[in-house]
Amino acid sequence: MKKIIVKVGDVIVGGEVRAVVQSMCNTSTLDIEGSVRQCVELFEAGAEIIRLTTQGLKEVEALRVIKDQLRNRGVITPLVADVHFSYEVAVAAASVADKVRINPGNFAKDHDVAKREFARLISVCKKSGCALRVGINHGSLGDRIVYKYGDTPQGMVAAAVEWIEMAEENDFDQIIISLKSSNTLVMTKAYRLLYNQMSSRGTLYPLHLGVTEAGNGDEGRIKSAVALSALLKEGIGDTIRVSLTENPVNEIPVALFIANYCKKATTGSENSEINVLPLTDDKGNNKESRRSVIVKDYNTNSYQEFILQASCDLGPLLLDNLVDDVKLNVKISSQPMHSDEILKFRDNLLQATRRKFSKPEYIACPGCGRTLFDLENVFEEVKRRTSHLVGYNIAVMGCIVNGPGEMADADYGYIGEGKNRVSIYRGKEAVYRSVPQEYAIDKLLELIEEDSRNKLFRPRLG
Repeated sequence: MKKIIVKVGDVIVGGEVRAVVQSMCNTSTLDIEGSVRQCVELFEAGAEIIRLTTQGLKEVEALRVIKDQLRNRGVITPLVADVHFSYEVAVAAASVADKVRINPGNFAKDHDVAKREFARLISVCKKSGCALRVGINHGSLGDRIVYKYGDTPQGMVAAAVEWIEMAEENDFDQIIISLKSSNTLVMTKAYRLLYNQMSSRGTLYPLHLGVTEAGNGDEGRIKSAVALSALLKEGIGDTIRVSLTENPVNEIPVALFIANYCKKATTGSENSEINVLPLTDDKGNNKESRRSVIVKDYNTNSYQEFILQASCDLGPLLLDNLVDDVKLNVKISSQPMHSDEILKFRDNLLQATRRKFSKPEYIACPGCGRTLFDLENVFEEVKRRTSHLVGYNIAVMGCIVNGPGEMADADYGYIGEGKNRVSIYRGKEAVYRSVPQEYAIDKLLELIEEDSRNKLFRPRLG
């Protein structure tokens, strides 16, 4: 089996060390001072690769200045240009960035044009030493792939293999592949399918793992830990990002914990004993045959350490239907955790693994330089005002570049359209466009309530 090693700047991706941790700035790349400041903060927090929005040629030139200023400060963290739609921008960025990320679903409408332009991009990458990430996202696969495979893990894998083959035709192996989804089941299935397909082809390219649009708070951390650990413990994945709708600096300690904890698990140095018992009713009778509950004790130094460790331990078992429920005894710094807090974590874990939905499911991007409204506060307000809608899947997305596509699982969406302007979606249909931000949540609730009265929608989750 040939295992490809990719060099991103001075960082090696695809080796035997733990997964490389990365994040993405949420500043405008044209804001050079703000972007440099955030890159330094991410570097100091432990980010090993940093990505920036690079949607136009002006952003490419700004990225050049940002890179020079960081190098002058002694920050040598590799920088990634995040490019959508434009071949010209990708080619220009390849002479500046250490890696260029493209999304084939947005990048290639015509297959023949894609092959020609991808070959041109590769020729520049070879000269400059730039790596490429082929970033496949569930919900933005492109019409040709969706027509043939549907919006499925199989379609995601088929798209990835096409671009792997195009890279191989051009004798270029410095590629990293990602297959992101906000749905933990879709995401893990897609990566496993691709890993097996690459194995059968005889060449393993590095994989970048992430649950895209994971949200924030406990839910975002638990959802990310569940899916990432399921794959990392199987030896799948070489670099990771935890996508939180928060300050991107908050992503780094979470990702580092997951990467280190899973690396210890694969080497056998982390022994986590878990008891699995039959699921019983209050009288001790078996509720159903072949159903089981995990029983586990935890005594950790902090609440975050508990939720991440427990999610890494228990999440994969729930995600893969190996067990059905959890029963936990938890101490934080030797002090018992209140039973209500334990039950809240349990509910979040069961929802993250898509076993039981006890509240709305949210898809929320982390924001980037394309976001033109206060995403973090808006998302919190949307959650507050929709908390009663159990079984609904609601998306809050920063912009229209990925928003309408990557909210593939959502019933309704709040999508940034421009400066303090929002589109309100039902599924993939924009019902209201260019709504002023101050009225947008009202419009979202108005649409949901109207559809409910007219019986146009029934919650699909739960």
